[in-house]
Amino acid sequence: MNYRVLALSVLVLAAVLIAGCTQGPAPATTPAPTASETVAVPALTQKPAFTLGQEYLHKKYSFTSEKDTPSEQLRVTNDPWAIDFTVNPTNTDPQYTWFEITATNVDTGNAETFGYGRSYPLDKHQQFPMYNEGPYRFDLKGNRVSVDVIIAKRNP
Repeated sequence: MNYRVLALSVLVLAAVLIAGCTQGPAPATTPAPTASETVAVPALTQKPAFTLGQEYLHKKYSFTSEKDTPSEQLRVTNDPWAIDFTVNPTNTDPQYTWFEITATNVDTGNAETFGYGRSYPLDKHQQFPMYNEGPYRFDLKGNRVSVDVIIAKRNP
């Protein structure tokens, strides 16, 4: 009978170890930085942060279905500029709410696409620095969102 209890104990211990239910030693904690120390933040977590100046376009769009596809055209000067948008989903299910803006330089045909939802980040406020001047066409698409779009010069 003692062998059965011993064998059962070994089996229970093995099952616990295999299941990963044991806890190792607590990880070492790093002391908090003092006022004279600086902490480096990885570049991947930093987003560009800038303020906007003179606006080329500031407009609110509402998308109730995927068939809504407004387009805007404007000329951007040689100053650094940006695309800034704030998304307000009108549906609680994130699989149905998305937004996409494509900026196409009419002279060169180069296009860049940014968005919210689907394969894009779910950050409701996004900014994208832009650099090239010229005539641009902005094609917008979305579903079940309202979006405040600002295209403006960037302040230094």
